[in-house]
Amino acid sequence: MKLSKIFSWAFLIILMYAAQTSLLPYIGYNGISANLMLLLTVSTAFLNGYKHGVLMGLATGFLQDVTTGSYFGCTIFSYMLIGWLFGKFSERIFKEQLLFPVLSAPIAAFMHCSIMAVLIYLIGYQIDLTYGVQNILQPMIFYQIVFSWIVYKIVYNFDKFLKRRDY
Repeated sequence: MKLSKIFSWAFLIILMYAAQTSLLPYIGYNGISANLMLLLTVSTAFLNGYKHGVLMGLATGFLQDVTTGSYFGCTIFSYMLIGWLFGKFSERIFKEQLLFPVLSAPIAAFMHCSIMAVLIYLIGYQIDLTYGVQNILQPMIFYQIVFSWIVYKIVYNFDKFLKRRDY
C-alpha cells in the first residue's frame, strides 16, 4: 500500500472520529450515539476484504482506546475481530448493494457490546446485562442503523476515488 493511500485513509479516520466526538453527542441519547469507528471498520471490511478490515479495526480501535482512557486493547481486539469477520463476507456480497451494510450494522453493534462485556467480565468487574441492553445496546443499534448507510456511502465513494486516482 502506498504511503499516500495510508495518509488518505488516516485523514478519513480522523475526520470521522472528529465527527463522532464533536457532532454526534448533540443528537445522542443518554450519552449514547452512533459509533462511526465501528461503521468505518465494517464498511472497509466489506469493500476491501478481511485484511483491510483488520487494519482498519486496529487503527480505529487504537484511536478510540488512546483517547477514551478505558481498558486499553479491548476496543482494538473487538474492532479487529469484527473487521476480520465482516471482511470474510466481502467476497460474497455485491459491493454496490446498500442493504447488507445497513443490516449488518446492528449485528456489528451487538458483537462489539458482547465482546466488550465479556472482556470486562474477564477482567473481574460485575456487569448488569439488563441495564446494558436497555440503556446502551438498544440506542446504539438505533443510531448504527440510521448512520450505516451514510458511512458506507462515504467509504464507498472514498474507496472509488482512491482507486480511480491509483494511489
